[in-house]
Amino acid sequence: MKPHISARIESILTSNKEILSRSWDQEYSEAEKSILFKKNYQRHISDLDEVDQKRILSELENLGPIQSYIDDVDVTEILVNQPNQVIFEKDGVLNTAEDCFFNRETYHECIERLCQMCGSYINKEKSFIETQIGHLRITIVYGDLSRGHHLLSIRKQSQKTMTLQDFRQKKWCTDAELDLLRHIIKEKQNFIVVGGTSSGKTTVLQALLGEISPICRSVIIEDTQELRPANNLSVSLLTKTDFTHPKNSVSMTDLLKRALRLRPDRLVVGEIRGGEATDLLMALSTGHEGSFGSLHARNHSEALLRLEMLVQMGAPQWQRDSIRRLIGLTIKYIIVVKKENGLRFLDGIYMLSSVES
Repeated sequence: MKPHISARIESILTSNKEILSRSWDQEYSEAEKSILFKKNYQRHISDLDEVDQKRILSELENLGPIQSYIDDVDVTEILVNQPNQVIFEKDGVLNTAEDCFFNRETYHECIERLCQMCGSYINKEKSFIETQIGHLRITIVYGDLSRGHHLLSIRKQSQKTMTLQDFRQKKWCTDAELDLLRHIIKEKQNFIVVGGTSSGKTTVLQALLGEISPICRSVIIEDTQELRPANNLSVSLLTKTDFTHPKNSVSMTDLLKRALRLRPDRLVVGEIRGGEATDLLMALSTGHEGSFGSLHARNHSEALLRLEMLVQMGAPQWQRDSIRRLIGLTIKYIIVVKKENGLRFLDGIYMLSSVES
């Protein structure tokens, strides 16, 4: 943070405390205090240029230094480890911002504003928040779990839908690989897209959704809404977590069971991460061709092992050989995506003929 900005914020906060102190004696209403605060702001910043004024008001009333990165269409993720450390991802590379929060107080007030925006709160009893505000996927971890400072992660959902042709132009894949991807969609083969963190799995799923016929009904199942239906026939279902009344929560498994009653031509699972893998493979074995989803894994071998473990979570009584046969019968392709040195690319497309013991 620039020194002159920091000095003005410090003066404003000191004056605000004086206003609050007087309010106890004079019994100001909230509206009156708000007016006094705004007058106080203007008194301290009126001689500054518009950019500096906007930055100070953002610190005191909005989202501080992270607002500019939210507004920057080229920034894909924002991370805050502590008030004086703001990190952003741009062009696939993490960078430390020059700007930061004034202090712990203004940072925590920013966290409170984010909580209010999503209608939630965070404290010792409720230590996590995972929510979505518009195109922002927000995760907050309470300070007691992270050495005193709240942790903040904001992942921005791309507002531009990439097509497979866009991927080819960026040299993400070859012409032959592009043709194979389109063949997989056209022939209604079941597949999973696998890759590590920030490898572009969701973006690839969205591009593949764009290749689906306009008369095909897809039912999309996700924890947070990231995928957009490709046509008016398709729908999205979202899980729901209710910490206060756990019985009201709706899991991926619950949604998969309901999705089968919604007449899907294809099932699309944003990310397979738990026992719902069992229900998904069982659904695919009954004839829902052309279905797909994503899985967190580094390569095709690891993906098969992880998928097997997830199925065991949902059906611990099943034998390993039975699980592997089911995987071999229902999954035809594994598409591996990677990110290295800030660049995302298609690492390989693997056809699954069988899963050996």
